[in-house]
Amino acid sequence: MDLLSVPTVLQNAAILTVILALGGYLITSVSTHMLARRRDKLDLVNKRLNEFYGPLYVASEAGDIAYRSLLKRQGKAKSDPILDSEMKEWMLWMNTIFMPLNDIRERVIIEKAHLIIEERMPQCLLDFVTHVVGYKAVLAKWANGDYHERRSTIGWPPEFDVYVKRSYAALKAEQTQLMHSPTWRLYHRIFARRH
Repeated sequence: MDLLSVPTVLQNAAILTVILALGGYLITSVSTHMLARRRDKLDLVNKRLNEFYGPLYVASEAGDIAYRSLLKRQGKAKSDPILDSEMKEWMLWMNTIFMPLNDIRERVIIEKAHLIIEERMPQCLLDFVTHVVGYKAVLAKWANGDYHERRSTIGWPPEFDVYVKRSYAALKAEQTQLMHSPTWRLYHRIFARRH
């Protein structure tokens, strides 16, 4: 080997080392950024499920099951009027089951509205809150001995239950996908041990 070529070989080796180090740094930086974005996305999905769509879903399912149970027990359809003979039981169910569940859903919608998936508040959520407000007026009348009104003057928004079920299912699917992706498993293996 020629003495003049030694510095060139050393320069090439140094340049190659710098390129490899820079490439390693870039790959690490990009993968760390991707993992952080995925973690942030999973955190948001979890927050939406735990604080908004999960409570809405559970309260809605429980309310629907209870309502169908009451109708079945009375041999009625949803649109049948509430008879005078059924009023005492209807008031009991409204005060002990339906309104407490409505209050939970109303509170979630009002206090956690920042967690909705859409950019704008879905109309069915606004319609639900309005429905509940209407029932609060009815229950106040009942408390004063006026039983003429038996239901909220603002009807139940039928798309509410569909929206809640669809949104909850979509978020659960997204959560599962995020948690079971190869990138997430790698992140969990690397960083979960450190905490």
